[in-house]
Amino acid sequence: MNFIEWGSLGQVLVAGLIVGAGIPALFALGLRLLAGTTPADASGGPVAPSSSDANDAPTSRAVAIPRPSPARLAGAIACMGVVVGAIAFGLVFLVSGGH
Repeated sequence: MNFIEWGSLGQVLVAGLIVGAGIPALFALGLRLLAGTTPADASGGPVAPSSSDANDAPTSRAVAIPRPSPARLAGAIACMGVVVGAIAFGLVFLVSGGH
């Protein structure tokens, strides 16, 4: 007596990994590609704080973050497109009566 259908269990496991981990990972990768580089990323190390006395209040200064390069922007758009497409496919599948 074999109560477990191993082929079906494997299909459910693979689908769960793709939807449960793959789509969020693509979303995170897309966000990371959209984020510009900071001076710390460009130099390879942390940015040293400006010198100030211990009694001085920290001064706020604007940080300019450059736009991502066209290649990074294209990669981010591709990742987000796959995520939006997967969400749209899932909604259409469920609305059409799929199980």
